[in-house]
Amino acid sequence: MVGICRGRRKFLAASLTLLFVPAFTWIYLFSGSFEDGKAVSLSPIESQPHSPHYTASNQRERESLEMRMREVEEENRALRKQLSLAQSRSPSHRHGNHSKTYSMEEGTGDSESLRAGIVAGNSSECGQQPAVEKCETIHVAIVCAGYNASRDVVTLVKSVLFHRRNPLHFHLIADAIAKQILATLFQTWMVPAVRIDFYDADELKSEVSWIPNKHYSGIYGLMKLVLTKTLPSNLERVIVLDTDITFATDIAELWAVFHKFKGQQVLGLVENQSDWYLGNLWKNHRPWPALGRGYNTGVILLLLDKLRKMKWEQMWRLTAERELMSMLSTSLADQDIFNAVIKQNPFLVYQLPCFWNVQLSDHTRSEQCYRDVSDLKVIHWNSPKKLRVKNKHVEFFRNLYLTFLEYDGNLLRRELFGCPSEADINSENLQKQLSELDEDDLCYEFRRERFTVHRTHLYFLHYEYEPASDNTDVTLVAQLSMDRLQMLEAICKHWEGPISLALYLSDAEAQQFLRYAQGSEVLMSRRNVGYHIVYKEGQFYPVNLLRNVAMKHISTPYMFLSDIDFLPMYGLYEYLRKSVIQLDLANTKKALIVPAFETLRYRLAFPKSKAELLSMLDMGTLFTFRYHVWTKGHAPTNFAKWRTATTPYQVEWEADFEPYVVVRQDCPEYDRRFVGFGWNKVAHIMELDAQEYEFIVLPNAYMIHMPHAPSFDITKFRSNKQYRICLKTLKEEFQQDMSRRYGFAALKYLTAENNS
Repeated sequence: MVGICRGRRKFLAASLTLLFVPAFTWIYLFSGSFEDGKAVSLSPIESQPHSPHYTASNQRERESLEMRMREVEEENRALRKQLSLAQSRSPSHRHGNHSKTYSMEEGTGDSESLRAGIVAGNSSECGQQPAVEKCETIHVAIVCAGYNASRDVVTLVKSVLFHRRNPLHFHLIADAIAKQILATLFQTWMVPAVRIDFYDADELKSEVSWIPNKHYSGIYGLMKLVLTKTLPSNLERVIVLDTDITFATDIAELWAVFHKFKGQQVLGLVENQSDWYLGNLWKNHRPWPALGRGYNTGVILLLLDKLRKMKWEQMWRLTAERELMSMLSTSLADQDIFNAVIKQNPFLVYQLPCFWNVQLSDHTRSEQCYRDVSDLKVIHWNSPKKLRVKNKHVEFFRNLYLTFLEYDGNLLRRELFGCPSEADINSENLQKQLSELDEDDLCYEFRRERFTVHRTHLYFLHYEYEPASDNTDVTLVAQLSMDRLQMLEAICKHWEGPISLALYLSDAEAQQFLRYAQGSEVLMSRRNVGYHIVYKEGQFYPVNLLRNVAMKHISTPYMFLSDIDFLPMYGLYEYLRKSVIQLDLANTKKALIVPAFETLRYRLAFPKSKAELLSMLDMGTLFTFRYHVWTKGHAPTNFAKWRTATTPYQVEWEADFEPYVVVRQDCPEYDRRFVGFGWNKVAHIMELDAQEYEFIVLPNAYMIHMPHAPSFDITKFRSNKQYRICLKTLKEEFQQDMSRRYGFAALKYLTAENNS
C-alpha cells in the first residue's frame, strides 16, 4: 500500500484513511454483520462454540474480521511512518530537480525507514500523472548498429509490445546491417499499430566523428546528440532508449511524464547510479564535469521542439569542443557531453524517478530504486558484462530478461481495438488471399501455409564475407530445425566456403541455438556463415520457404543447393569454383549435379577421394542415395556411368528427379505450396527443366547423407492418408500451373507423371 502512493494528494488521502479507517473498522466489528436485515451480535458469550447461537459460519466470519482488523492496523502503522517521513522532507527536496534522491546519501534513518523513504522519494517525484489518450501514438527512438545490437533491439521491443496499450512509432537510427535485419524482421512480424522508420546512421557519422570516444559503443554511441537534427522537424517529443533496456511496465506511463515538464525543462533523465562522475573510483580518476552524480542517458525524454528553439545543436557542440581541450576524449560517449551541458545549464533537466532506469552495472546504487517487484519500471543492463553483472537481485532481473528473450513474438501480433491503424498493403493482401480459401477444404491447412508470413530474423550472428573477385564463388545453401544442429560443425569442417542457413526455430530455441553456437569454437571461428532464423508458426515445416530465405541472402554469384544432412566431400568448394569456369556457368543455363550417396552408419571414415568412395560402395559401406526406398529420385544421375567418368556429362530430366545442384544466383525459387515431406525438391528441378536448364553431372564430386531419426513430417506422410491425398492434389495443381506458364513444353510433365 505504501509503495503505490504518489504525490501530495495521495498523502492527503492517506491522512484521511489513517483517521477514518480505524473508526469504521471498530464500528463494524462491534456492530456485527447483518443477516436478514437484523444485526448479529458478536458478544463474547454468543461467540463461544457451546453457545446455542454459535454456528460454523459465525466463527469463520469472526476470524475473517479479526484478520482484516490486524491488516488495517499494519496499514495504519505504515501510513504513519510514511506521513512522518513526508512531513520531514523540505519543499526543495520534494520539488527540486537536482537535490539528492536517496536518504542514504544524507546518512539518516534506520534500514526500514530508509526503504520507506526510497519509495517516498520516487513517489514525490511522480505525482498524479495525466492519462495518455487511448490512441495517442508514442514515439520511440533507438540507435542500433550491427548484428548483436539488432538482437538486443528485438528483446527491447518485445518488452515494450508486451505491456503497451497505445500505437507505437519506432524511429531507428541504424547502419546498413541493422536496417537490413530489422526492416525484414518488422515487415514479417506484422504487428498492428506499429510503425517503423529508418534513418541512415552512416550519413550521421560526419556529425560526430570529430569526437574521440573510448566507449565500446564507438561512433554510434554519440548519435543521440544529433536526434534534433535527424528526426522529423514536426516531431515534438520522443523517448530515447539504449538497446540494452527491458521494460517492466507500459511505456505510456513514461510518455505521460512529459506533461510534468515545466519552464525550460527539455530533458528527462534518471540520476546516474554509480560513483563514476564523483571522480573517486581510482587514483587520478578524472571524469567529465557533471551535476552531482550526473545523469544516465540509457533512457531520455526529449522535448524536440523546445530543444530546437534553444539551438541544442550549437549548445552541445560548443560544450564538447571546450571540454575536449582538456579531457581529450569521451569515456561514456554521449552521456559525458549531455552531463557537461547540464552542468552548465541545470534548468534543462527534469529528474525522473530512478525506477525509470534501474542501472545494473557493478557497484551501482540500483537496489535503492525499488522496494518490491511492482516498483520496477525499466531495467538497464548498462555493464559490458550484461547478464553476468554483480547485483543482489541479478537472478530475478536475469529471469525477467530471459522471459522476453524467449517469449513467442507471434503472440504480440494483437490488435489495439478502437484505434485506427494505418493501411498496410502486405497485411491487406494477406487477408484477401486467405479469404479466398475455402475453410471446408480438407487441404485448407496446406493451402493456408503457402500464404503464412513467418517472422524472420536475418543474420542472427555476425556475418562477414567478401566474395572472391574472380566471380567464381559458391555459397552452400541449406535449411534445418533444432534437431539437426549437430550437423553444423561437421559441415563447416567439410566446406570452407560461405554458407547460408535458414533455421526453423521458436524464440526459445533461437536462444538455445545462440548459446550452442557461442560455445562452439568451430562455429565462432567462421564469419562466413549466415544464420537466418525463421520463427515457427503453424503445423507444417515450411521447407521451401526456408530454402528461399537462405537462397535470397547470399552474396556470391553461384550457390550449391544442399540439405543439412549431407556432408560434402573435402575440397568440394574449390572443385565447384573450377567447374563454374570450365562449364561457363556465367553465360549458360546449367545445373551442375553433385552425385549423392548415403551411409547407414553413424560413425563413418569419410572417403577422401572418389577411389575410396567406390571401394566403400563395393563393400556395402555406402549406397547411392535412397536406392532402396526412392530409386527414381536420383536414378537419372546414372551412377554406373559416373563410376568411370572423367569428364562432365549431360543427363535428361525424368519424373521425380531431385538431384542436388549448383546453379546461378538468379535461378527460380522453390514453390512454397509444398511443405513438410514430399515433392519440395522435385517441383524445383521440374521448373529448372521447364526453363531449359541443362543438367550436367560432375565426375569428381560427391556428397554423403548421414543417418538420422525420421523427421516428424515424413512420419505424418507415412501414417496420414489425408496428408498423402493433399500432396497428390498439390502436385496436380502445380503441374497445371506449369502448363499455363510454359505452354506446350510442359505437357511432358503430365505425361511423365502418368507413366511413372
